[in-house]
Amino acid sequence: MSLQTLGFEMDYARFFAEDDLQGNAFYLSQLPTDTVECLLKIKSDVRLSGLPYFVGAFNFLGATLDYNDFKKYEGMNFKKGEVITFKLPFAIALTGERIALNLLQQATRISTFTEKFVKLSEGTNTKILDTRKTTPGLRQLEKYAVRIGGAHNHRFSQADAWMIKDNHKTFFGGLPGAWKYFQSMQTFYQNIIVEIHSLEELKTAFDLGVKNVMLDNFSSDDLKKAIEIKIPGVTYEVSGGVNFETLPTFLLNGIDAVSIGALTHSAPHIDLSMKIKTVGSK
Repeated sequence: MSLQTLGFEMDYARFFAEDDLQGNAFYLSQLPTDTVECLLKIKSDVRLSGLPYFVGAFNFLGATLDYNDFKKYEGMNFKKGEVITFKLPFAIALTGERIALNLLQQATRISTFTEKFVKLSEGTNTKILDTRKTTPGLRQLEKYAVRIGGAHNHRFSQADAWMIKDNHKTFFGGLPGAWKYFQSMQTFYQNIIVEIHSLEELKTAFDLGVKNVMLDNFSSDDLKKAIEIKIPGVTYEVSGGVNFETLPTFLLNGIDAVSIGALTHSAPHIDLSMKIKTVGSK
């Protein structure tokens, strides 16, 4: 089964167009095609992810890498200094290296960062979620990396689940008007999530029959009060200002999930490189 069939599709044509490879056809035509051994060098402690996209970048250029040869490494924890070896034609290795590594590093930094939040939540019933704060064009990769890091995905798009936010409430004259509008969409199985900013607004949400609540930037005291009045069957998601230091204060009985935009927009850099070990005959 191909990577495309499995859903690992990227706009490789656009990515490689940025490198303007067609700008010098003579150079491209003269690159040797000898098979060389490549070393993917792990230069940080990481939870590796994104190998389907790494393989896909080289195969877009005409390589025939089999993802099954890499699959065992996906989601593994690697220590700085470890190496993965594989073979490619020299021309493809050289022209595909940067794009392939960029995609791999983007996914790996997110999965590595995500895993740290997930470990902090171990032993609780609270799930770690991502958000839609992703890089345009890379949402698929970044949300995939969150899953490899052990967390859960929130919405993939605006239409996966309706979310009533401040702008909706402003336009429709408050929460009741916004709630009525989204109910009029008549999508029977579509969840409606409501962003809540105060205990008073939370009580209004209960009166309307809201089942999925996002408690945004609640203080510790208000969060505890919200838990005290939680209605059976309602889910509580917490968001706003979540980092390594604050996360433990949100991991309370009654909090079902914590959404963290930083998983995708603020994951620290990790270091990977690709080197050629075997020199061709030309």
